[in-house]
Amino acid sequence: MRVTTESARVAVLRIKSEIVRVAGEYLREQGFVEILPVLLSPITDPLHHETYGGSVDYYGKPYQLTKSMILHKQLALRTLPRIFCLSPNVRMEPAERASFGRYLAEFVQLDLEVRDATRDDVIALGEGLIIHVLRGVTERCAEELRTLGRELRVPTAPFDRIPFADAAARLGEPFDDALSAELDAPAWVVDFPRSVREFYDREDPDRPEILLDMDLVYPEGYGEALSGGEREYEVERILDRLDRDGIAHERFSVYLKHADSGLPRSAGFGIGVERLTRFIAGLDRIEDARLFAKSPGDCHAI
Repeated sequence: MRVTTESARVAVLRIKSEIVRVAGEYLREQGFVEILPVLLSPITDPLHHETYGGSVDYYGKPYQLTKSMILHKQLALRTLPRIFCLSPNVRMEPAERASFGRYLAEFVQLDLEVRDATRDDVIALGEGLIIHVLRGVTERCAEELRTLGRELRVPTAPFDRIPFADAAARLGEPFDDALSAELDAPAWVVDFPRSVREFYDREDPDRPEILLDMDLVYPEGYGEALSGGEREYEVERILDRLDRDGIAHERFSVYLKHADSGLPRSAGFGIGVERLTRFIAGLDRIEDARLFAKSPGDCHAI
């Protein structure tokens, strides 16, 4: 649906507020500590898809607006074993992506990371988080869901797992939309090829070119929910991945300095708050999931 009335807008915002509250409640019960976001840094997620640069002059040095806190999450685990953050991200994507209805130039990601965790560990955590949030919103936002005409089905764990190669062979690439449209419950896509993801995603030591990562895909055509997996933590492997991806070491010199002194093994993921709100509220477009939304190419937003 499109949000065209004030009552619907209020309902969406109340649901989003409840999502954030219930998610934080669940993570704190699981032993997580919330850290504050990083908005400016000499390093940020390089991403594997096109975005416009977000560089600013910081006392004569180029600093980046945060595209995701992945690298900072790894570093934070040297202090705390389980962390999460509500991280504002700026990703100025090509204007044509606005037509998909699920991209924002500015959005918030619930980012979390766990020391000494495997992909299986964070998949189980992600399933628990999604189920807890859906149950909480269903119970505490019944009036808001009625206003929006939305009925939610709470899935059961474990969610299905679909290898990337199987989905690509059956549906072609990219397959997110086609896969999401045929699902009636969330499902994981696992084992992405190295060529389509970032250097920090851990390559399976037993299966070269296959990454120990995953995406969660919403049902009903709502597309990708979250992305994550295990991380490269050994400096030799990180340097090798940078070389194979054609990324200059100098670009991540600050990160490499820290990696050289030791990074913990970890896994984690980031889930977009606005995309989760869009799914739960049954919205046609993600712009309706927040106030002051900025879709790709919109130069008139405030």
